[in-house]
Amino acid sequence: MKERLAAWLADEVGEPVTIGDVRRTSAGFSRENWIFDATWAGARHDLIARRDPVGSVLETDRKVETAVLRALVGTGVPVPTLRWVDLDGTRLGRPALIMDLAPGTCESFVLNGDRPLDERVALAHRIYDHLAGIHLVGWRSLGLGSALGDPGSKAALQALDHWESELRRVQLDPEPELTYVLAWLRANAPANEVTTLVHGDFKPGNVLLDGDDVSVVLDWETAHLGDPHEDLGWVTNPLRAGEHRIAGAWEPQDLLDRWAERTGWAVDPGAVRWWQVLANVKLSVIVLTGSRAFVEGRLDRIHQSPVRIYRLLLDQIEA
Repeated sequence: MKERLAAWLADEVGEPVTIGDVRRTSAGFSRENWIFDATWAGARHDLIARRDPVGSVLETDRKVETAVLRALVGTGVPVPTLRWVDLDGTRLGRPALIMDLAPGTCESFVLNGDRPLDERVALAHRIYDHLAGIHLVGWRSLGLGSALGDPGSKAALQALDHWESELRRVQLDPEPELTYVLAWLRANAPANEVTTLVHGDFKPGNVLLDGDDVSVVLDWETAHLGDPHEDLGWVTNPLRAGEHRIAGAWEPQDLLDRWAERTGWAVDPGAVRWWQVLANVKLSVIVLTGSRAFVEGRLDRIHQSPVRIYRLLLDQIEA
C-alpha cells in the first residue's frame, strides 16, 4: 500500500511524496479504510484512502459517491474533503477514494453514552439538524439530477425495485418471509410529494464529533435522490433505537417534529411507517449479502440468518 500510495500521490502533485505510517482501521463493513500521512512540498497531510473490498455487505458505485461529495462542497453540509479518485482501480487494485482525514471521533451510541442528559439532547439536535440540511440541499442547481437520476413521485417503488433486485441477486435460500413483506410493500407504496437528496445511512455512527460539534457527515456511498421520508424511516426504525433515541427525552416524534420545524415540510406518518418496513428489508438484504460473500470466500465475517429482523418485519406490517 505504501508503494502504491506514493506512486499515486506523486502523479497527482507532480513531485515525490513520502508516505509515513499506513494502517487499516477495523471500522466499516462495506469499504476498506486506510489511514496514512503523506509529505510533499515540505508539508505533512493526514489522509484516508477508502478502497472497495474483495467482498462486502453492500455494493455501491464510487462514481456516484464522488459526484455527491464534490457537489456538496460549499453547501453547508459538512462532507469529507475529497482529494483524488481512482474509479477503475488502477492505482490501488480496486476502486478507491482519498480524502483528508477529518478531525473528530466516531461514537455510534453517543446519544445513550455517559454525557449528561441535557448535553445528549442538545447533541441530538445538532446531529439531526444536519439530516434536515441534507434534505434542503438544492440538488437541481448542483447538477445532481444527471448523476443520481430523479425518481419523480415514484421514489418508493424505485427503492423497492432496487432492494428486491438485490435480494434476488444475493439470496442463497428462498426467504419466503421477505417475499411476503415485499408484496405488502408493493401494494402499499406511497407517492412522494417532494424529491430530495437522501443520505441512505444517516446515524450518529456516520458523523464525526469534535467536542460537542459535528465536524463531518460520513459514508455517502448510498446517497441518492428520493423521498426524505426514507431517511426518516431509517432513523426512527425501532430496530436501531439504541443509536437514535434517548428514552423519554428524544423519541421518534421529537425527531420528526424537529425535522418538520427545520425543513418547513409536514411529516406523513404513513410514509414513515412504510419506509421503516423497507429499512428492515434493506438491513436483511445487507446481512444476506454478507452471508453470500462469506460462503463464496470473499468475506471473513460470518453473517447469520436475519430471522430476528423477519420477526420484526411481520409485526410491523401486521400493525
